[in-house]
Amino acid sequence: MAVTTIIFDFGAVLVDWNPHRMLDKYFGSVEKADWFIRNVCTSEWNTEMDGGKPFAQGIAERSAIYPEYAADIQAYYDRWIEMIGGEIPGMREVVAELKAKGYKLYGLTNWSAETFCLVRDEYPVFGLLDGMLVSGEEHLLKPSPEIFQRLVDRFGLNPAECLFIDDNAANVEGSIAFGIPATRFFGVDSLRADLRERGII
Repeated sequence: MAVTTIIFDFGAVLVDWNPHRMLDKYFGSVEKADWFIRNVCTSEWNTEMDGGKPFAQGIAERSAIYPEYAADIQAYYDRWIEMIGGEIPGMREVVAELKAKGYKLYGLTNWSAETFCLVRDEYPVFGLLDGMLVSGEEHLLKPSPEIFQRLVDRFGLNPAECLFIDDNAANVEGSIAFGIPATRFFGVDSLRADLRERGII
């Protein structure tokens, strides 16, 4: 079945998000920032907010475990915007080209509603999409089948006519298991090659 719809992950696909961008400066040391990310404000902890937990709750819970880092945990949220590095170079052009060819374009992201609102209107690439599903707003997370089902239901999509693009292997596998063909993002050049091979561009 021909692809009519392209679904994009956001972080590391359309826009660059990296906590080191802020924390390396904040701690004045890559090593200290790395330890903080691996032990205090971990990716697993951040995912809780992506799933809809309020940052205030997440900060309070983590500060109770690491009281000596309470100010640093709060700074993770207060200075979150400094973790954003802008659009992934070349991806807006890919999205615009697909839109010009008539493909329907959607977003499916694991992202806190409290922080996504800070960037939603800041980057033109988001404005090219026909719709988006943000995990923090839905209280669902990739790669659960429930979030893929909600995406399909919300926008009336035929899974077999979709292609999902994500940098996370587990999310790609979850999409395929649900019934939405998917490909892993390794960069703009490899994505373009993949899309050409599929006859999409």
